Amino acid sequence: MRIVIQRVTQASVTVDGNCIGRIGKGLLLLIGIGKEDTKEVIDKYIDKLLKLRIFADEQGKTNLSLSDIKGEVLAVSQFTLYADCKKGNRPNFLQAADPIKAGELYLYFLKRCKEILGKVEAGEFGADMQVDLINDGPFTIVLDDTAF
Repeated sequence: MRIVIQRVTQASVTVDGNCIGRIGKGLLLLIGIGKEDTKEVIDKYIDKLLKLRIFADEQGKTNLSLSDIKGEVLAVSQFTLYADCKKGNRPNFLQAADPIKAGELYLYFLKRCKEILGKVEAGEFGADMQVDLINDGPFTIVLDDTAF
């Protein structure tokens, strides 16, 4: 699994001209599901996401987590996070999970986040989406298996 985490003051996702998800202060998550990923892997990533202290406290130090600030989440599936650009100029995506497995795990990710957090919005799996955001900081982190 690979997640690009962007701390935002607001973010939205649009499909075919219609806004299907919008959040205020919180995290925009671009989520890539790999061939080897499981529900257990997803749970581990969610636990890490909830505990990351990347929001400012009263003194301006990054000491608060998403849970601490009661932040919102916009989760967007993005298989292109598994692009392999080693050979030639056309990336391959052989390490990304197949669409059926990735779709199921993405829905599981959303379900678990909604159980734990307040507001969780989502993109549309497999759709051509336009994502707008105001990155707060900017503050962007790539979370992958090197974080564990």
